[in-house]
Amino acid sequence: MKIYTKTGDKGTTALFTGTRVPKHHIRIESYGTIDELNSFLGLLRDQKMDTHTKEILMLIQDKLFTVGSILATEPKRDHRLKIPRISEDDIELLEKEMDLMNESLPEMTHFILPGGHTTVSYCHIARTVCRRAERMISYLNENEPVPASLLSYINRLSDYLFVLARKLSNDLKAQEVKWIPKEKD
Repeated sequence: MKIYTKTGDKGTTALFTGTRVPKHHIRIESYGTIDELNSFLGLLRDQKMDTHTKEILMLIQDKLFTVGSILATEPKRDHRLKIPRISEDDIELLEKEMDLMNESLPEMTHFILPGGHTTVSYCHIARTVCRRAERMISYLNENEPVPASLLSYINRLSDYLFVLARKLSNDLKAQEVKWIPKEKD
C-alpha cells in the first residue's frame, strides 16, 4: 500500500465514513491536535522516568488513538463502525493517578512557571497542546455533538499532565519556579 494517495492534493481529506471535508475543518483540526499531543506524549515517554509513569503514558497514547478515531467519524454515521469509546473508567484512571501523585507533592501555593528540566518542559508542552485540543473539540461540539466522556477525558488529561509535570520536577529534583506577580512601579 502506498502512503501517498493524491486524494488530498486539492485541500480536502476523508473522514472514516468517506465524507470529504476541507483540511481546515474544525473536525480535522481537532483530531490533528490530538495526533500532535500523542506525538509529544511519545517524546515525553522517551525521557528518563519510572516504569509506572511510562506505562500510564502508553495507555493514554492508546486512548488518544480512540479519541482521534471518534473525532474522525461523523456522529450520525459512527454506529456503522466498531470504534471503541472513552469510558468513565478511563477518566477515573487519570483521577486515581493524579491523587496518587499528589500524595507525595508539596502543596501548591502559587502558579508555577513551566521549566526546570527538559522532561518537565516536554510535559508542559503536552499539557498546553492538550488544552488547545480541548478548545477545538469544545468548538466542534457546538456544531456537531461530541461524546461528553471524550470532552471530560481531554479535560482531565490536561490536569493529569500538570500534576505529572510537578511529579517529574520532584523526581528529577528540578526547582519549581513560583510565579509571583511583580508589583507595579
